[in-house]
Amino acid sequence: MNPNTSSCPRIGLALGSGSARGWSHIGVIRALEEAGYAPDVVCGTSIGALVSAVHAAGRLDWLDGWVRRLTWPGVVSLLDFRMGGGLIEGARLTGFFREHFDDPGIEGLPRPFACVATELGTGREVWLREGPVIDAVRASIALPGLFTPMQLDGRLLVDGGLVNPVPVSLCRAMGAEVVIAVDLNWDLIGRRARAEVQTESGGPAESAPSLLGAPWAALLQRFKPQPRAASAQALQSPSMMDVLTTSLNIMQVRITQSRLAGEPADVLIRPRLSDIAAMDFHRGALAIAQGEAAVRRALPMLADALGEPGPALPGASDLNA
Repeated sequence: MNPNTSSCPRIGLALGSGSARGWSHIGVIRALEEAGYAPDVVCGTSIGALVSAVHAAGRLDWLDGWVRRLTWPGVVSLLDFRMGGGLIEGARLTGFFREHFDDPGIEGLPRPFACVATELGTGREVWLREGPVIDAVRASIALPGLFTPMQLDGRLLVDGGLVNPVPVSLCRAMGAEVVIAVDLNWDLIGRRARAEVQTESGGPAESAPSLLGAPWAALLQRFKPQPRAASAQALQSPSMMDVLTTSLNIMQVRITQSRLAGEPADVLIRPRLSDIAAMDFHRGALAIAQGEAAVRRALPMLADALGEPGPALPGASDLNA
């Protein structure tokens, strides 16, 4: 079967949550398109919402280039710190995307798109399928404790990963017949410790004062991802961000396992990202490469899900002799 023909099932792509690991979604989309499996429907949760929205708008090339150039000082420059419903207000980040992204509204995007958020007051899962794209994405990425909640349509919304980290159900509701899901967090519990992060331009203590002022430098240092050492003393002193994100990772891994068991995808793609910490947004090239590699590993499953002949196995011709 030619995946580009009209007889091909309608493909949906569900991009999961995972903070900085979400840049691997760019590599996933690139590799799927190169293999001839361009998705007809895209949806996402948290960072998956951001990448899928940009893809739906036809701006993935721009995002790819920007992510590959992003440095740690560049990450810090997009963060507007405050003490309120979250550590980061998010206005600077959304302002940046408004400058580089024409928002036609979800209904006006060239490709069908939707994303998931969580209603803070009730804990309900909210599907955002209309209205401004950037506002919907801002709601979906509002990680509790880090980003302030998003006020939208009279509701306070936070990160969709709290209720549906990999939105297979939303993809099917949008008409997808074959759903490809991307789980970014599968290897974060009980897996190998990640190596110490090396940056080209130094860590937050070096770059933060000039960008944020001295009062915020010490606070940001507490949020810097810390290397995991073998000694017990080091394990007893994780950074604030490590405590927060590891706790959220445990929760999201368990929720993801439960949701995928009840709402399985046709093909599950799992990039190997345990070495990338939640705030390693400046390591985009590595994340993108892991996304591409994960798709290559999944190509036989994709072919099978779409009813195509799989790759020939060694010795298969002998069986037909």
